[in-house]
Amino acid sequence: MTLRNLPALSAQKVTPGASWELPERARASWDRRVSAAAGDTTITILDVIGEDFWGDGVSPNRIYAALRSIGNQPVTVQINSPGGVFDDGLAIYNMLRMHPAKVTTQVIGMAASAASIIAMAGDEIQIAKAGHMMIHNTQWVAFGDRHAMLAAHDAMAKFDETLAGLYIDRTGLDEKDVRAIMDGETFMTGSEAVDRGFADGLLEADITHSDAASNRSPLAEIEAALANGKALPRSERRRLIKNFVDSKPRAAGDDAMPGAGEEADGLAHLRIAAMKLSLNRG
Repeated sequence: MTLRNLPALSAQKVTPGASWELPERARASWDRRVSAAAGDTTITILDVIGEDFWGDGVSPNRIYAALRSIGNQPVTVQINSPGGVFDDGLAIYNMLRMHPAKVTTQVIGMAASAASIIAMAGDEIQIAKAGHMMIHNTQWVAFGDRHAMLAAHDAMAKFDETLAGLYIDRTGLDEKDVRAIMDGETFMTGSEAVDRGFADGLLEADITHSDAASNRSPLAEIEAALANGKALPRSERRRLIKNFVDSKPRAAGDDAMPGAGEEADGLAHLRIAAMKLSLNRG
């Protein structure tokens, strides 16, 4: 009997095979660091880079745990992040680069600042046509006298050198061009990121939609251009004319590109087609 006159506790008989341990799958579902469920090889990065005071954010620990759960399999990393801690971005980048299988990074929204570093880790980098990437110099907050400010400057110069080298290796651009992009805090659309070498291509869904549009008949393309009502550049006008002319029956062996006379003939056909479309609509 205790001083508080409480009943004594006794151990109850445990049913054979029962366990107080949670199954691994249940533990993983409650572990915020793990983003890949059993059998899933996709890691999602949909938050700031680096863990904040409340434990939110994408930390290197979380990516490490996800890669361990995936094992030696190809992995897809989907990114929509405004960026965050530079060092954490580098750590995640290097983890993905050391992964033994293929890594595909997909920018499904925004990959800005430190998130753009992670995007560079892909053996293949894809970006949404309606996505964005933002590149800039590293940023820091410093406090102290002039010596502390100079030390901060020197440290940030090293960070920028590392970052520029990473972008140069990935894009093949000259250092001068990469430095200018970083200095300008540059936002790029999906297509601009591909053109500049920051991505290898658009997402498969965007490519499929583009292919579907390009497979339209020449007449359908002309109708769409006329319905749009926008002034087309000369190169686009020439392409539409050529596609329309080439779609008409021609003499065998006539594979030559249209010259000035043929282009004029194509313009006549285009005007006829426009009149037919107007009559059909009426």
